[in-house]
This record gives sequence, C-alpha cells and structure tokens, in this order.
Amino acid sequence: MHELSLCHHIAGIAERARDGRSVIAVHVRVGQLRQVVPETLVWCWGMVTEDTPLAGSRLEVDHVPVVVDCASCGATTTLAHALVLTCGDCESGETSIRTGEELLVTTLDLAPATVPTAQET
Repeated sequence: MHELSLCHHIAGIAERARDGRSVIAVHVRVGQLRQVVPETLVWCWGMVTEDTPLAGSRLEVDHVPVVVDCASCGATTTLAHALVLTCGDCESGETSIRTGEELLVTTLDLAPATVPTAQET
C-alpha cells in the first residue's frame, strides 16, 4: 500500500506550506497511471494526520484520466482503460501521454490568519 507513504509526503508538503494556519483541506491531482486508489489515499490521510496540526483536515482527490496523443493519426484520446496505451481512433501504439501521470498537491484550503488585537501586541 504505497498510499500510506504518499500521504506522509503530502502531509509534509502541507505542513511546510500552511504557515502556522489551520488546514481545512488539501487538494491533490492524481493521474490514473499512478496506480493510486483514491479511497485508500483518503483513508490513510486520517491515519497520517492524526495527532498532528493537520488533524481534522480533508484530503480532496481529483482523479486525472489518461489522455494520449497519437503520432499516427493526430487524434487526442481519453482512455477508458490504461492497460494498453493505444489510440482510441486508429488503435496505433504510437502514442504519447498527455495526462494521467500527475501526482500534485495543487492547493490548500486554510483557515483565516488570526490578526493580533491591540491587547495582544
């Protein structure tokens, strides 16, 4: 289950980027070719962030399908199954991957920063 390891890395990125603010949600884009099970990733997130400053935050996973460009016919095709990277129009194997390999932390939803009152300064 590499989702657990991925969550540790994602949590590290979020921890460094949060600038002391509470994290409401972490948004990630995960390509189909990464072989990540989104439900497992979300489940692992709860385990990894428990008892940390990220506890209670959500992990929002945006699934990115495999899209290939065909060198033979010029078509761009979204593949239903990523087992064989062939063109959906002409079935050529001369394709290049446009999307589907991503694994990116895209945004963090953060709680508003607290501004010290005159009494606190």
